[in-house]
Amino acid sequence: MNRLDIPLLVQKQREFFLSGETKAYSFRRSQLEQLLHLLLENEEEILHALHADLGKSPFEAYATEYGFTMSELRFTLKHLKKWMKPTHVRSPLVLFGSRSRIEHHPYGVALIIAPWNYPLQLALAPLIGAIAAGNCAIIKPSELAPHTSQLLGELINQHFPAEYLHVVEGEVEVAQALLRESFDYLFFTGSIPVGKIVMEAAAHHLTPVTLELGGKSPCIVCQDADLQKAARRIVWGKFLNAGQTCVAPDYLLVDTRIKEALIAEIGKVLREFYGEEPLKSEDYPKIIHDRHFQRLLSFCEDGRIRYGGTWDPAGLKLAPTIMDEVGWEAPIMQEEIFGPILPVLTYDQLDEVIGKLQRLDKPLALYLFTNDQAVERKMLQNIPSGGVAINDTVMHLSSPYLPFGGVGSSGLGDYHGYYSFLTFSQRRSVLKQTNRFDLSLKYPPYSTQKYAWLRRLFK
Repeated sequence: MNRLDIPLLVQKQREFFLSGETKAYSFRRSQLEQLLHLLLENEEEILHALHADLGKSPFEAYATEYGFTMSELRFTLKHLKKWMKPTHVRSPLVLFGSRSRIEHHPYGVALIIAPWNYPLQLALAPLIGAIAAGNCAIIKPSELAPHTSQLLGELINQHFPAEYLHVVEGEVEVAQALLRESFDYLFFTGSIPVGKIVMEAAAHHLTPVTLELGGKSPCIVCQDADLQKAARRIVWGKFLNAGQTCVAPDYLLVDTRIKEALIAEIGKVLREFYGEEPLKSEDYPKIIHDRHFQRLLSFCEDGRIRYGGTWDPAGLKLAPTIMDEVGWEAPIMQEEIFGPILPVLTYDQLDEVIGKLQRLDKPLALYLFTNDQAVERKMLQNIPSGGVAINDTVMHLSSPYLPFGGVGSSGLGDYHGYYSFLTFSQRRSVLKQTNRFDLSLKYPPYSTQKYAWLRRLFK
């Protein structure tokens, strides 16, 4: 769509929303079912597009994108009617005679800006929440995943009216044109620098936003950790999608006494998962584009490579790489890696870890491997993060029962399951007072006796 058509598109969606059609349960359910049907009918094409964009194997594409989205859809369909019901709450004594409830109302027209690393899941998961809450939506997928972007455009734009849902493809200037419009809600997933631009644009219209960003998520491995299980779970979480995951473990903080044992276990797991020549593994994805590939290669100079470090420029593949002797001031430790390089740093006392991490930006995820509940409590109490997984990585975001989101520089707001519905809903307070009587306490003139009663009511 030409960017000159964007204001007209937003206007038509606003008019359709004001018709009230999107608010009925029957309408919301039918649209979710239509989306489910489209995904079922186009599974093969979706998996092919994900492979073309990121080299994802059918298994990984299904597990992290297609299957995840289908699960989110089915979960929403199962619970939507319950979510839409008003929540009745108590009224305090000062409001004697009244009844109180909380209703969930759609915002109106939502803009969803999706990234390239999980181009299906991160476009459709928020869209499911927007539909469930009764909104219209415009989706801007990433031009850096062109096959998935084009397929999303075809599926949505051919099967939903533009005044309700529409995919707008294009590069930066299209996103800029969209951000100049006044939306009722804005949902962005991407990098911290772009997130700041999005939030600034939203501020011009006082548009509420959800920002799903990232950051350097630490993975702490304590002396008592089960090293075999830790190695498998760390390697899987780090090198999933070739490390291009917002919640991937960004770096390891390992008790000095077990560093060599853990690195050895990680080496075994790497060979088990990807073979002796990981660049030839069909289960190992590629880097999204050459600029990002070159950026990652430059990080390989920031320490001693223990495993990996080989690359295929033609295929945009960088082998899973473990790096030792990395300093906190190295370039690789100054920004989110977002790729298949795992620096290993050490500590002697956990208080060192707490002191260091408290001075850094709050990460999107915190990973802790320990069997000591006292250590677990201490770390949770002292290290802030968007989410936490203990003795695992990444998997916390797969639960529709848990909110997923960041804190501070790693994001604003959360979603998944019920929390997606809440994100795209305004919670409106409703107080209904009785007409059977009218207490005169609040009305002038105010006497000493009324004042005494007032003080009792507020105790």
